[in-house]
Amino acid sequence: MASIQKIGVVGAGTMGHGITQVAAGSGFDVILVDVAQEALDLGLAKIEKGFGKLVEKEKISAADRDAALGRITTSTALDSLDDLPLVVEAVVERLDVKQKVLADLDRILPEGAILATNTSSISITKLAAVTGRADRVIGMHFMNPVPLMKLVEVIRGLATSQETYDTVKAAAEAMGKIPVEVHDAPGFVSNRVLMPMINEAIFCLYEGVGEPQAIDQVMKLGMNHPMGPLALADLIGLDVCLDILDVLYEGFKDPKYRPCPLLVKMVDSGRLGRKSGHGFYPY
Repeated sequence: MASIQKIGVVGAGTMGHGITQVAAGSGFDVILVDVAQEALDLGLAKIEKGFGKLVEKEKISAADRDAALGRITTSTALDSLDDLPLVVEAVVERLDVKQKVLADLDRILPEGAILATNTSSISITKLAAVTGRADRVIGMHFMNPVPLMKLVEVIRGLATSQETYDTVKAAAEAMGKIPVEVHDAPGFVSNRVLMPMINEAIFCLYEGVGEPQAIDQVMKLGMNHPMGPLALADLIGLDVCLDILDVLYEGFKDPKYRPCPLLVKMVDSGRLGRKSGHGFYPY
């Protein structure tokens, strides 16, 4: 089993810059790639802010922060990843977009390199099928916010090899995460359980059972959840929630995964949660 020292991350959004921060803070050299320079600049600024908070809380020293930032390089070209042993894809949760990125990476990366996808719901087997290395494609699903959440779902596709699994498990542990093995199914474990709960909370609002604060308070105080489901949906992004529910609905053909019409309407209107300034709550 190869020990990974340097990784690539594709996509500088919420998940991509979070993965980059955690990896660099754990001693990995990281190349962060995005097609948009603006996204890279914003992602890097958020990484610097994240490390700054850790310094303020005295969890790391200023020297540690500077060393971690020094391990990060950015690029707008996928070709910059052509000699890396592991690349984590963290682009938008759409099958066609992920397939295009993974197919391009498959052509660029060395023969033995591992392609990990941070997909939160899409079939690893289906994503692996667009590459010539299905045995070296695996799900590496980090939780949001990446710097705070310990879990990484490590998802085997139909052809994922044991060596690939062992290597990615070790890399996740080296980042201070707790990897949990699950098998390939729509939504895996995390979102197969979480998204129906969020969707049902939206139905409660849609049907007038309670206001957002009331619904979230019931789950926080009654079920000991740290955050209510509607506030959590705003954090995740309502568009991402809808994408995942669509994958579950299509994958299982079960009406229990049908997205609430209110969720669809909010996404259509551009009310996506924190990132747009308004979701179930204003920000």
